[in-house]
Amino acid sequence: MELRIFTEPQQGASYDQLLAVARCAEDAGYGAFFRSDHYLKMGSVSGDPGPTDAWTTLAGLARDTSRIRLGTLMTAATFRFPGPLAITVAQVDQMSGGRVELGIGAGWFAEEHSAYGIPFPPLGERFDRLEEQLAVITGLWETPAGETFDFAGRYYPVQGSPALPKPVQQPRPPILLGGKGPKRTPRLAARYADEFNLPFVSIEETAAQFERVRAACAEIGRDPAGMNWSNALVLCCGRDEAEVRRRAEAIGREPAELRENGLAGTPAEVVDRIGRYAETGSGRIYLQVLDLADLDQVELVAAEVMPQL
Repeated sequence: MELRIFTEPQQGASYDQLLAVARCAEDAGYGAFFRSDHYLKMGSVSGDPGPTDAWTTLAGLARDTSRIRLGTLMTAATFRFPGPLAITVAQVDQMSGGRVELGIGAGWFAEEHSAYGIPFPPLGERFDRLEEQLAVITGLWETPAGETFDFAGRYYPVQGSPALPKPVQQPRPPILLGGKGPKRTPRLAARYADEFNLPFVSIEETAAQFERVRAACAEIGRDPAGMNWSNALVLCCGRDEAEVRRRAEAIGREPAELRENGLAGTPAEVVDRIGRYAETGSGRIYLQVLDLADLDQVELVAAEVMPQL
């Protein structure tokens, strides 16, 4: 089981705060530092100092870190055209020496679109656009050097693209897809995903959705053993109950609720719950760290949870 750090900067974070968490995670031995791709806060938090752009952040971290992998959970397909996104991710992959992963989804948060003038089509069209984006992005990256790429898409037609620049990772950086949709999500994952991620769902929901994706893989003749499987869960770990409660209060949650819906409790409790997710086939856990100033929690999990997994 690999542990990765996952942050939500739209809730309020500067680049320097994110850099501090990323460097702490790198030094502590985590597998990756991921961030959400949102432009508007959620809930009652202030969101100060305002949103940061995910790929601008990752470009900076590509130069300001040296070993840890970097990525998004999830970039919204509504935010960017697929050609420029393929260029951006390939460039950040070059800047990082081949450490980038692209998590991408259809987009879901309507309010952030209206707040920043981004079109927000109906759900069916968003999935249609996501599917075309995946075809274009992977097609551009996988086109052999010296050849051109064409795609007869409804939303993103491409003609005579030189398909440059190329990422460091070949044939391409890993692509993460995820979500609870019962039909199109598994089909897209089977076709395009190197990793399937489920955010903030129960062990039972995880097992059911993983099985749908495995069935979709079987339908197209893909071996699901070649895919990585993961969960994202909010973290609230403390050395004792008082520390658990203090950390829960810092993020506006209750320990009992977090024990049910996240990874909360002492290191022993967290290890036990991770083990139950591992029984579903999950091999990576993205620890959602909401209090970015609490680097002690990141170090505690590295010291007392990670060695037991």
